[in-house]
Amino acid sequence: MIPQHQSKGKPRTFDREAVLKKALTVFWKRGYEPASMSELCEAMEINPPSLYAAFGNKAQLFMEAVNHYENVYWNDAWQRLEDAPDVRTAMVGFFQDAAQILTSQDAPCGCMVVLGAANVSRESQDVNDALKALREEGKDCFLARLKQGVADGDLPVDTDVDTLASTLNTLFHGMSIQARDGVSQAELQRVVTIAMTLIPTPVASPKRRRA
Repeated sequence: MIPQHQSKGKPRTFDREAVLKKALTVFWKRGYEPASMSELCEAMEINPPSLYAAFGNKAQLFMEAVNHYENVYWNDAWQRLEDAPDVRTAMVGFFQDAAQILTSQDAPCGCMVVLGAANVSRESQDVNDALKALREEGKDCFLARLKQGVADGDLPVDTDVDTLASTLNTLFHGMSIQARDGVSQAELQRVVTIAMTLIPTPVASPKRRRA
């Protein structure tokens, strides 16, 4: 994993969140590997010594930008997935949120965690590993919610939650790629409608006959 950088030197005179958003835009447009430090400094409007003092190396800057993206755009959606009253509401709500976020004009199209590993060389394997770990966290969130759904009686007890979680995670990744290719929110919403048919419904307990 990439260690978090501890800022050094004089107190910074810039808005950290603002410059991270600018760095995120560069990484999104150029890719991790092609984005140069000079491009990043120009976009962030800080000089190289300040960038290195505040963020460390490019890998640390990239991962902090990705974490900023997750916190700003996705934390609430994942929280709603966890808090929803039943598993179907949880999944429908999350994927509807995803369709909106992935096509938002305020965020880079597609998911940075899914697509951010493009143009990463073997020399930067730590970046790939860190992004892979974040993607696995998404699958784990789906799995935990599905298991809770079984426990709550929202899903049949024999539901293959591991495979279903993997399928939903794959769907999420596919939506990210489609959004990057310019697919509209309305089309992604239609995909969500069909995909939600994958979630089984529990078999109702037979009603007792009256004597």
